[in-house]
Amino acid sequence: MNHVFAVRIGPVGFRVGSDWRAPIDTLADLYRDYPAPEDGIPDFSVRLFARRPWRRVLRPQVMIGGDYTIPDAAPLPLSLGLLAAEMGMNLQMALAQRRYLLLHASCIERDGRAILMTGESGAGKSTLAALMMARGWRLMGDEFALVEPETGLIYSFPRLVSLKNQSVGVVGEALRGARFGPWQRDTPKGDIRHLVPDGASIAAMAEPARAAAILFPAYGHAPDRREVAPGECFVRLTQASTNYVALGERGFDTLTRLVRDVPATAIDYPDAATACAMVEEFAA
Repeated sequence: MNHVFAVRIGPVGFRVGSDWRAPIDTLADLYRDYPAPEDGIPDFSVRLFARRPWRRVLRPQVMIGGDYTIPDAAPLPLSLGLLAAEMGMNLQMALAQRRYLLLHASCIERDGRAILMTGESGAGKSTLAALMMARGWRLMGDEFALVEPETGLIYSFPRLVSLKNQSVGVVGEALRGARFGPWQRDTPKGDIRHLVPDGASIAAMAEPARAAAILFPAYGHAPDRREVAPGECFVRLTQASTNYVALGERGFDTLTRLVRDVPATAIDYPDAATACAMVEEFAA
């Protein structure tokens, strides 16, 4: 690869190589406050490359590769190079992470107590996590929550927060002065912009926390909340995990302990202010 960037996000190190300078320069800027991989050795490698040499300059298209790949994945235009890099890092985690049970969830923490927020795409968990960060909570993760099987502790993975469409403006109003990446226009999920977590979340990313609650938020409904029984919670979280099956018995034991020991609640909300108030009330 002609251009390379390395970074550690929580306990995981990445090396991203690219045929083009632009995505690497953007990554280096947005992740400038993050450390390098421990001992300079990354856990995973990501490659952004052109399938044909002329695709580097003629209508450039970015293929996503690395230690683990999806062979039939469609390329992205170079204007979405940052999105391609983020997708590549997430892909390595989803396909190859075996140290932790991965939950597709946002995670926030205060006073050593973590709240996991998971749900279907569009539930608003990324927006809600960013807004709670504006209220003084530590952002532990937007894409994945890392549950250590041996202890049940949640480890931080505070990558860039992927905000979509109108949520960018909502979070921008709440976090004046926050750093954002460039717009990634016309993606399959609409217009995306990446938010850099605040300094406190980055500085504390080596500190794990104990799970105190599991929330299943759902946007666009009248305010409501209900308890989620352990059995239902277990099924929902197996669907939200990318490596539960691969971990086998370790995954089953970890998830069983989590749903047995941690209360779960589903919340419906019509707007961001209501959601934040419900999370604060629930945490109290």
